[in-house]
Amino acid sequence: MAELLRHAWAIARKDLLLEFRTRTAILSAAVFTALVLVVFNFGRDPTAVPTLTIAPSILWVTFSFAGMVALNRAFQLELENQALDGLLLAPMSRYSLYLGKLAANLVFVAAVETIGLFLFALFFDVPIWRVLEPLVGVIALATVGFIAVGTLFSAMVIRTRFAELMLPVLLLPFLIPPLVWAVQATGALLAARPLSEVTGSLKLLAAYDIVFVALATFLFPATVEQ
Repeated sequence: MAELLRHAWAIARKDLLLEFRTRTAILSAAVFTALVLVVFNFGRDPTAVPTLTIAPSILWVTFSFAGMVALNRAFQLELENQALDGLLLAPMSRYSLYLGKLAANLVFVAAVETIGLFLFALFFDVPIWRVLEPLVGVIALATVGFIAVGTLFSAMVIRTRFAELMLPVLLLPFLIPPLVWAVQATGALLAARPLSEVTGSLKLLAAYDIVFVALATFLFPATVEQ
């Protein structure tokens, strides 16, 4: 187990260092997030529909798009100079490769979501600060399951001709359940509802995370061998 985690950390550290040096992916994802929020901000009519009614859906649509931008680049670097083949030939477990990629993707998406949450509060004047801690918990639970499945599918489609198009098609059906629960929980929090009304959604998100992180980890070796 210690060796598996050490190799996973090496993979995650490699990806994060590359991103820290170039900053191209995180900047593009942050700009994309800001653009989506600006479009939603100027496209809504606050006199027709209250902001708090549509704000949770806007937030999670933005996070979903930003997450897909991140997942599209998850294995992109490994295609150059057959680096992915080199990783597969390295003396380490396939599970380490998956966990390392998962950890790097989670850090990347978390950084973009932090920027997006700040811009969301700025553009829509939504009182997120009073419920920031439970809201961060909802975001974390929803993001883990989403990224776990997305990392698996990203490895599955990376060698295909239209990987950027295939990934959303495969991912969206699995994205619907956690998105619905996250929107419901976020709406209840922003409306200052009791935390007891959010507990059910949090339990469902946690169960989704446990099931799909375990399933994706188990299936990843077979995926990259194809």
